[in-house]
Parts: sequence; C-alpha cells; structure tokens
Amino acid sequence: MQGIIDKPFSPACEENKQPILEVLKPRLIAAHSVLEIGSGTGQHAVHFAAAMPHLRWQCTDVPAHLPGIRQWLDEAKLPNLPAPLALDMETDWLAAFSGRGYDAVFSANTAHIMSLAQVERLFAGVGALLPAGGRFLLYGPFSIDGQHTSESNARFDQSLQLQNPASGVRDRRELERFAAEAGLALEEDIAMPVNNRTLVWRRLASAAAPVDGGTSGQ
Repeated sequence: MQGIIDKPFSPACEENKQPILEVLKPRLIAAHSVLEIGSGTGQHAVHFAAAMPHLRWQCTDVPAHLPGIRQWLDEAKLPNLPAPLALDMETDWLAAFSGRGYDAVFSANTAHIMSLAQVERLFAGVGALLPAGGRFLLYGPFSIDGQHTSESNARFDQSLQLQNPASGVRDRRELERFAAEAGLALEEDIAMPVNNRTLVWRRLASAAAPVDGGTSGQ
C-alpha cells in the first residue's frame, strides 16, 4: 500500500499524453528503440510503450526520480519497457548511452528546466547518438524569435526564472543554433494544446548546416 501512496502522479502528463502520442505514432513508425530523456513520473513512458509495442522505450532521469518511474513500470509490466537508467546532463551522459542503438530520442518539458549550457549539451549528445535520419522529438513551451506564443507562457517564463535564473522558456532560434552544431535539422514545428509545441528534429547524413525547418500545426 505504501508504494501505491508514494507513486508519483502528474495531472499535466495525464492531460497531454494522448495529444503527444498522436504526434509520436506516425513519426516513430519505423523506429525500434527510443531514448526518453527526463521521464519524470513515468506516465508518458507507460502510455507510449503500451500504444507502440514495436518500440523499446528506455526511460531515463536523474537518480532521485528513478524510484517513482520504477513504480509505474513495475505496475505496467510491459515487455518493451526496460528498467529506467540514470541520466544527468551535468555528467558525461553520452559516454554511458552511446553504442546502444537508439534510433529516436524523445524529451518532454525538460528544456525550460535545464540551464542553457545543459540544453546545448542535450543537443550535442542527441546529435552524436542518433543515426542519419533519426528523429529527436522535443515537447514543451517555446518562444519564437524572442516572442512568447501566449501570455501564459510569458508568465510561466517569469516564474521559472524567479525560482532559478538559469531556467526559462527556450527560444526556437536558439535551439536551431544548437541543433545545427549537432548535425540536426528542424523538420516540423507542431502546435500542441495549452500553448505547447513539439519540435521534430532529424539527424542529417553529414554535419552540414541544416536547411530551415518546415512548420505545421495540429
């Protein structure tokens, strides 16, 4: 009973898991192994792995979050959900995850929590991990050309920086710069509910500068 009481739960994850899944399914249809960076409670992983049984979904997060994720995974008992692994952007995380055969990476609501240096490290690592054509799907709130897409996102950005001056809503152009350095091109910018977006990046065959990414909404 104690484990049930302590199992983490995020109302936001419960609300956004299906809209995110609808974006992921057609874009991960040819993928086999996905690395999720920052799995949070584990709710997303369980929902996505159940809906996409062809994928091996690898959860990761900072060590403090792993016990809660394990509770969700243990309860789900899905064969394509291995035990969660520790991943901290302040460590040499790439060395621990390279060579494991991931052909896609997913991350939700992490870029605004990380420092800018950590976000740059995130993109550099993803670019090194993914094979040519592999996708990196990044969900969350983003500004565009220095402008917030809603008043609520502007307020959220202010609250984040009051809690931690190193955090904040990231601008898409800034992420495009990090991506270009990592050999990633913006393929889609998809509008999501509650003023969020999913940015879909594709690993280029070479380190050449990417072309300007297309946009779409849904």
